[in-house]
Amino acid sequence: MLIRQSVLLFQKIVFAVLVTIAVFLNGAVAQDARWEIGRTIDGQPDLQGVWANNTITPVERPEEFAGQEFLSEEDVEFLRSRVGEIAEEDGDALFGAGVLAAALSGETVSYDPTTGNYDQFWLADRSVHRRTAQIIDPPNGKYPTRTEEAVAFGNAVAQRRTEHPADSWLDRPLTERCVSYGAPYLGSGYNSYWQIVQTKDYVAIVQEMIHDVRIIPLVDKPALNNSIKLWHGDSRGYWDGETLVIETTNYSDASGYGPNTSAKVNVERLTRLSNIEMQYQVTVNDPGTFASAYTREIIFDYSPEPIYEYACHEGNYGMEYILSGHRAEEQFAKEEAN
Repeated sequence: MLIRQSVLLFQKIVFAVLVTIAVFLNGAVAQDARWEIGRTIDGQPDLQGVWANNTITPVERPEEFAGQEFLSEEDVEFLRSRVGEIAEEDGDALFGAGVLAAALSGETVSYDPTTGNYDQFWLADRSVHRRTAQIIDPPNGKYPTRTEEAVAFGNAVAQRRTEHPADSWLDRPLTERCVSYGAPYLGSGYNSYWQIVQTKDYVAIVQEMIHDVRIIPLVDKPALNNSIKLWHGDSRGYWDGETLVIETTNYSDASGYGPNTSAKVNVERLTRLSNIEMQYQVTVNDPGTFASAYTREIIFDYSPEPIYEYACHEGNYGMEYILSGHRAEEQFAKEEAN
């Protein structure tokens, strides 16, 4: 009798616990359903704060996920577990889609095996999201076909850099010279944080990479003359409901990762999904580079931590040594020829 009473008591306790959990979960779901975006003092949707792009989602869809737009829940759990293991391993740092490739293959490959690299310890923790590619249009998750002109230009640039890698500082990439990594900078896992600051008439986006700041007017301002080209283009913003839309033109044809032309137009859409997530989309239309426009989507995660200065160029002696080293190579080649 005592045993039976104990069993009944245990069952009641378990039932009560399960009911409590169910009520809590239902309340949490209801709370999420009732979530509304906060407002600034000017009544605009509040996007302010520090946002992290640490996704492992590659720009283009890997062949392993061909025809599959989203990961299954099992895939997500596996990748989260594997990414956590990679973060704890004492291996070379993995950038961008390198983390996903390592998680899928089980092999970690250094992107710079010749000189080595700093290890994974120094990089931010990575996030796993369900999309299998950042490119959502075209639906195959791949870049559109490059134009013949873009292919020829890219080949010419590559040949020039091979034959004249360091005739002067101008032969080195903008990124290496700490001039610009392009805007928007969408690399993940490495200096990939943004800070958004809003006023009534402007939005400022601070990019951690090379600590660039984009000042985007929300008021009606005259368009920049088409003859004036800028590293980060000329942006104008406006609100479409709860979404901040940013249209950017007047890019320099030397800006960004390239190749791209000065005819490029970017349309960005920033929508806060919750207290901890922001959806970011950008449609790139550059008829001189791609046969059609394409759209990328990234989920940014809210960060309670501040952005610290990325001191890209201060105290950097690399350029001096690159140029002097190349002069020494030229002198050695002359002596060998004689």
